[in-house]
Amino acid sequence: MKSENPKLAKFSQSTIENIGYYIYILQDPRDSKIFYIGKGKGNRVFDHARGSLDNPERSEKITLINEINRESSVNYFIVRHGLKTEELTYEIESTLIDLFTHNSFKDLATITNIMAGHYAFDRGIKTVSEIEAHYSSTPLYIEDIIHNVLIININKTYLQNKNIYEATRKYWKLDMRKVKKIDYVLAEYKGIVRAIFQPLGWYRYEKEQRVYFEGNNPVDVSIENLYLNKSLPFKIKGTQNPLRYVFGRK
Repeated sequence: MKSENPKLAKFSQSTIENIGYYIYILQDPRDSKIFYIGKGKGNRVFDHARGSLDNPERSEKITLINEINRESSVNYFIVRHGLKTEELTYEIESTLIDLFTHNSFKDLATITNIMAGHYAFDRGIKTVSEIEAHYSSTPLYIEDIIHNVLIININKTYLQNKNIYEATRKYWKLDMRKVKKIDYVLAEYKGIVRAIFQPLGWYRYEKEQRVYFEGNNPVDVSIENLYLNKSLPFKIKGTQNPLRYVFGRK
């Protein structure tokens, strides 16, 4: 598989009409590591390099692209093309993001995608032990919680976009004084903790009296061992409030 010609800035009209949905990756030519995985149609694959010049956001991806462009140019690859449905592109994109963001394969890529892939928590890459834990969860009791956590039930919000990070982080009626004490946010789906996020900042949503956070997954495996894939027997069935604070003993 050869890199796209760095001088090619866009596809021809004929290519756009025939390529369909596709999956692409961006590679840093300096160390040959993949740093972004995306999906799109038309000239989407080229948008990142152009957008980095004008985009005021200093995301990790944009910063890296600007660094590359000062020395060389980003390598583009189309991994799969001619895809007929957007749903299929979500599935393939999610699979690749799961693969290249997994700790066991961190030497292959340095992925700057902010969001995890669709269906990452329920069908994403796992070790065989994690598969066993996923399908036969053990209970998590309140006395087992040693951190300040906010448990968010995402049964409804996850159905809207199939991305667990977006379903968990916004927009909630929360007490800003309380959330600033939170160590971890636990995403609960159908009674089981499916993901853990460490908030890096809490913000008010201007249009409504609601709050959202920006954060990431904890890198400490011990945190995952405490909470991930555990069932929540203390949740009250039928409760309408999707939010619960638990202030631990740590």
